[in-house]
Amino acid sequence: MKSSNPVFSRRAFHRTGQTPHADDSPVGTNPYAQDTAGRSGNAHDADTAPDARPAAQHPGGTAMTIDDVVARTATTLATVVLCAVLAWVLLPVDEAGLSRSYGIAVGAGLLAFGLSLAQTFKARPVPALILAYAAFEGVFLGVISSVTSTCIGSGVVIQTVLGTMAVFAGVLIAYRMRWIRVTRRFYGFVTAAAIGFVLLNAANLLFSAFGGGDGLGLRSGGLGLVFGVVGILLGACFLALDFKQVEDGIAHGAPREESWLAAFGLTLTLVWIYVEALQLFSVLNGSDRSA
Repeated sequence: MKSSNPVFSRRAFHRTGQTPHADDSPVGTNPYAQDTAGRSGNAHDADTAPDARPAAQHPGGTAMTIDDVVARTATTLATVVLCAVLAWVLLPVDEAGLSRSYGIAVGAGLLAFGLSLAQTFKARPVPALILAYAAFEGVFLGVISSVTSTCIGSGVVIQTVLGTMAVFAGVLIAYRMRWIRVTRRFYGFVTAAAIGFVLLNAANLLFSAFGGGDGLGLRSGGLGLVFGVVGILLGACFLALDFKQVEDGIAHGAPREESWLAAFGLTLTLVWIYVEALQLFSVLNGSDRSA
């Protein structure tokens, strides 16, 4: 199952010894899946049925393990958090200097986006590129969190962090309990919904830039609350897709270096959830203050 998150074209893992072109599988397919449909007589089972064959064995323990994924993800997230804290501490903001702060956030965000695209089109994961992305993403998150704390209140950032952690834990438990079943249909629905969500966001930004205010009103008031909840739900779906990708990679012998790709995808998804949760809690706290 090819994973999905804000970088929609991010490819899936591939086996050790597989050429970079061999995993150019159709969108939503699992490059590890075997012909389970032919054995069971039900094509739908091919989406979720586990491979009957054991995972590939690699000399010297070069196959990816869950410990590799956890370690790489912890390293990447630690880079994000460290840079966010440094940005918050070293780039203090007040209400008079918000434009400068937004400029730094936009610059860091664009650099992070560029680096994420560069990794997306690489044939193999590049740890330096992924960590550089995490660093600039951390600066972006640190600045917007500091600005939000200044304008709305310090509690909103704590709420956002706790909310992001709760979403991650909830989806992980639901996935492990098999309450969430990741199939091709699930993948197609999430991808279509995410593309629509991004396009609406882009339209809102354009109307805001040329017309002033909040554009289409998707980031304020009642509509902002609904849009924020939808964004977080999409992030939760991205997490399920990423968990499926990691599970398939480990079960079917992805090379150890691909754990960096798993860390990259999980970090992208958690950043998505954090940003959407920050927006949601900002609207909620802003409404409380105005009331």
